[in-house]
Amino acid sequence: MPCPAQLRGIQYDITENATKLCYKNGTWARKANYIDNCHPISASTKPENAEMERHLENAKLLNNVGHAISLVCLVVAFGLFAYLRSIRCTRNNIHWNLVATFILRNTSWFIIQGVVDVKTVLDNSWYCRAAVTLFNYFQVTSFFWMFVEGLYLHIMIAHAFGTERIKFWVYAIIGWCVPVPIIVPWVMVKIFLKNERCWIDTAGGMDHYDFIYHGPTILVLLVNFVILGNIVRILILKLRASPNNLDTTHYSEYSADGNGTTHRLSRVSYKLQSSIKAVKATVVLLPLLGITYILFFVHPPSKGTSKLFFIYFNSFLQSFQGCFVSIIYCFTNTEVQTTIKRHFDNWRDQHWCAFNASPSKHLQMTSITAAASNGNRSESKRDACAYEKNVIVHTA
Repeated sequence: MPCPAQLRGIQYDITENATKLCYKNGTWARKANYIDNCHPISASTKPENAEMERHLENAKLLNNVGHAISLVCLVVAFGLFAYLRSIRCTRNNIHWNLVATFILRNTSWFIIQGVVDVKTVLDNSWYCRAAVTLFNYFQVTSFFWMFVEGLYLHIMIAHAFGTERIKFWVYAIIGWCVPVPIIVPWVMVKIFLKNERCWIDTAGGMDHYDFIYHGPTILVLLVNFVILGNIVRILILKLRASPNNLDTTHYSEYSADGNGTTHRLSRVSYKLQSSIKAVKATVVLLPLLGITYILFFVHPPSKGTSKLFFIYFNSFLQSFQGCFVSIIYCFTNTEVQTTIKRHFDNWRDQHWCAFNASPSKHLQMTSITAAASNGNRSESKRDACAYEKNVIVHTA
């Protein structure tokens, strides 16, 4: 059994073999002896690889840091979508599931880092194969949820009321269930045709069996780019046609400027503004994810500047994908920001009154606050608290 040529960025001497003991009764030992036989190629054996080994270690560190930062950002974004129930709608639920699939993808990546080593690869351990299968499944689901993002955007822009006709469970089936019949055939092929080395190509190339799930993913990615191009085309046409119609449509949405003044927006203007924001997010994120996935199939020369650029650039994009998703779809989401600000204002107002008011006068303060004008909510509550203090002073 030859030693792997490369595993997790570390090269091994393929001229050596891992041995497995055969007993006198004709049975084989359960585990192979890899510790004494498979040795990584170090600078002492090939001095010209010393610099490359250092870069590989730096790239591994970048991967670990990037996945950790992404996982933290994704968990925060998931918590915000779960806590802010007032913003739940089909669009934000799709964002929520996209964040969830990246959380599972990053978690499975860390599991792989913990269980995959020379021992588990050569032994073809079941838990190693399970970790690789889960990682590939969540990698496919992430692109299918990006397809759902593009599909929903296209329906929202191309068909005025089409988004309400398709229920969210349809999108959930596309995002979570459709990848299952893609991964299952790959698993079956690996079990019956190439059930070895933890289903990882340790030679550094591309296993043609992996195109069972790579092919549909690339197809979905290309379809998403076509959908995105059509969305941009429709949006440009609407932007050119909308200025003459903005003042003649009825008003149904409102927006506030920096001074707190509320302005009425026409329905056309509001839909265009929200559509533009959604398209901007997809235009930024989809190429990032697409470029990252296409780079998986690129194999630059084994030496030189192009190799180093590929290593660092690919490691950065692969590891910070979750961070990009969190920032674009959650942290810069206007609905999320507005709702968080409203919750913070409510919390501040409640603590302001609690700090300045007596508990015995809480009922009186509540009635005064309810009678206050809606022009400035914070100032109204503070005025009520101040009024209550005067009442307490005079009645004392």
